[in-house]
This record gives sequence, C-alpha cells and structure tokens, in this order.
Amino acid sequence: MLGVAAAAGAIAGTTLLIYPLRDVAPAVSAGVVYLVAVLLVSTYWGLWLGLLTAVAGAAAFNFFHIPLTGRFTIDDPENWVALAVFLVTAVMASTVADLARSRAAEAQRRRQEAALAAEMARILLSGANLHDALPVASARLADQLGLPGAEIVLGDDDAGLALDLGHGRRGSLRLPATATDRTARRLRGHVVPSLAALLSAALDRDALQAEVVETAALRRSDVIKTALLRAVSHDLRTPLTAIIAAGDAVRSPTMEAGERDELGSLIVDEAGRLSRLVEQLLDLSRLQAGAAEPRRDWCSIEEVVRAAADHLDAREPGVPVEIRVDRDLPFVQADAAQLERVFVNLLENARRYSGAHPVKVRARVVSGRVSIRVVDRGPGIAAADLPHIFEPFRQAGNGRAHTGSGLGLAIVRGFVEANAGRVWAESLPGQGTVFGIELPLAEQSLPEPA
Repeated sequence: MLGVAAAAGAIAGTTLLIYPLRDVAPAVSAGVVYLVAVLLVSTYWGLWLGLLTAVAGAAAFNFFHIPLTGRFTIDDPENWVALAVFLVTAVMASTVADLARSRAAEAQRRRQEAALAAEMARILLSGANLHDALPVASARLADQLGLPGAEIVLGDDDAGLALDLGHGRRGSLRLPATATDRTARRLRGHVVPSLAALLSAALDRDALQAEVVETAALRRSDVIKTALLRAVSHDLRTPLTAIIAAGDAVRSPTMEAGERDELGSLIVDEAGRLSRLVEQLLDLSRLQAGAAEPRRDWCSIEEVVRAAADHLDAREPGVPVEIRVDRDLPFVQADAAQLERVFVNLLENARRYSGAHPVKVRARVVSGRVSIRVVDRGPGIAAADLPHIFEPFRQAGNGRAHTGSGLGLAIVRGFVEANAGRVWAESLPGQGTVFGIELPLAEQSLPEPA
C-alpha cells in the first residue's frame, strides 16, 4: 500500500509541477518529468509497480497536458507519437531501475552472507571445542537470518538441511517449522556449503588438537618413565647399596661396639631415606592417576605446620622453624594429612638450603583466602629454573649437591591443587626463596580458638 500511495503521490505532484513548466517549454516536452516518478517507484518498489506508474503517468500526461485536455482523446496525431515514445521510455526506465534494484539487493545479500560466513568462522574455529561452539553458532545463525531459531547438529539427521562434512561425516541444519521453502532454498544454495566447509575444518582441527594432546601426553609419559627409571636405578640403589654394605660389615666378628652402633645408625638413616623415596613415588603416582582425592575436614593451619615441623625434628633435628600465625586465622576445609605432607616437603627443602638461618613460616588471611609463606635465606633459585621447579624429577642448579629425588615440590603442587589451592615460588639468587600457598576459605569458616 505504501508503494501505491507513493506512486499516486508522485504522479499527482509531477502533474502539478508541469503546469508552471508549460510557460518555458512545450507541454509535450515536459512529459519527461514523469520519468522521475517512474524511476523512483521502480527503484524502491519493483518492476510491476513501476510499470503501473508508467501507464498512470502516460494517462495523466494525456488527460491533463496533451490537447485536447480534460479528455483521453488526442487532437494532433504527432502527440500520439510523443505519448507512445513517453510510454516506451517509461517502461524501459522502470525495467532498468528494477534491474539495478535487484542487483543492489543481491549484492547486499552477498555481503550479508559473507559477513555471516566470517562470523561463523570466528565462532566455530576460534573456540577450544566445536561442540561447545555449536549452540552459539546456531543462535547467531538464526539471528542473522531473521529466524526464530536454528540448530546445527552433527551426525546423521533427516530433520534438517543435510551437511556433507567430508570423510563420511554428516551433519544437518535444523530450521523452525515457520521457515518457508524459499528460505530453505536460499540457505541450501548460499549458506549450507560454506557452513559445511567450516564445520569440516573445525572437526579436522579438533582431531588435530586431540592428536597433539595425545602426542604431548605420550612424550610426557616417556619423560616421566625415563626419570622414574633413573630414580629407581640411582636414588633407590644408593641407599640399598649402603644398607647392604653396612649390614655385611656388621656381621664381622672383629667389629667393635662403637663401630657397630655407627653402622646401625647408617642402616636406619638409609632405610628411612629409602622409605621416604618410596612414599614420594607412591604419592606422585596417585596424583598423576587422579586417585589422591582429599578427605576434607576442618583443620587448623597452625597445627598442620607445627606437626610438619615436629615430624622433621623427630626425624633429623636441624635448622629451627619460626612459625607466625594470626590469632584470628580461621580453619580451612582440607585434607590435613595431605597438607602436612606439603609442609614437610617445603620445610625439608627450605632447611636443606637455608644454612644456619632459621626457616620462617607466616600465615594470615589475604583477600578472602588463607595465605601461607615459607621463607628461607638460602642461595635462591635461578630465573631459568624457577618455572620448572614443580615438575617431577627437576632439581634447581643452585650449586649445592643434595640427596633429593626431585619429587618433593611436584607432590607439593599436586596436594595443594587437590585441595583447591595454588602454590608458587618467588626467588632472587643469593637472597633466598619464598614458597607461597593460598587455600580457599569456606563460606562458614570456623574461627581459630584462643
């Protein structure tokens, strides 16, 4: 209706406009002004309304401006020629304008389809997983096409437009029941091929990423197996060799009591070292297998840290440990046994390198989390080694030899992360090392008793 009203208004306005023009040009020549109305209507409302405007314009031109006016009869035969020329010209102008309009509309559709393909490529190929990106892509596709909904489905499905994803893979684009056949034909001709190509590329990318992850996991497994064999061949063999040698020496009938006691102490120390290494290997294997599920309960960080320090002192007295804990430090929900293993490893590592300086432990609440810092004044860790210190069988090259297996800090990270915490290290060579641990507070934490 808007187009008909616009055509009628344009014809009426043009008819009125020609009246003042008749003073400067013949009325027959002024008929060309009607072509403006024909072009306008054809450009915006299509060919048929443009043709109707051309016929209506010719009729108005005849009735109002070609003698005899006020009637559809023409006095001069030459005016018939002028009217015919005008009508043909108007029809041709309408046809050309409609063709230009159609091409402009087609170009706009092509731009929209190109923009849609780029948007689909961004959504489907930039995400980490194709299946997670499909709902977002489906919603975006429906929005761009003006549909109430759409769904991209992987696998054989007969309910939508078929998508050939290559290598025997299938998919479909499900449309709502309100979608017309014209919409389906347009999608099948212009959207489905590009969508299928993008889905195929996304599937290939996921398969490639899976292969990369599997290859990396296998490579990592080989590294761990190699390191484990090294630990078994060296770290386990060393205490066993010492135990066997000391045990053989104890059997000597010429052994004096003091020497026998010394060898007995050596056997006990090496057996303890062997036991700790086996425990670390078992802890690491449980962590890597995902079998180290924490048994969460309310526990006091101060009690856990003091129990770890007492355990070290009972095993081997050494550098003192200074513990400073806020009086109002709340309890945390965690596995106390796992946290004790964490602090035993951290304190043992700190005492090993601290020299004569005491190891300091500070615990407080920071930004809604319990923060614990273990500080030593040892030689520090080189910047190149710092990103790798929590990896299994890695030992920092700090210039000091020790008998560690390189498993302690890997176990620390595993147990802390199993209890929903995080651990990190800060160090400056020559100025010591700080190991930081943050543990979450439960919504209703119990206060530390006075």
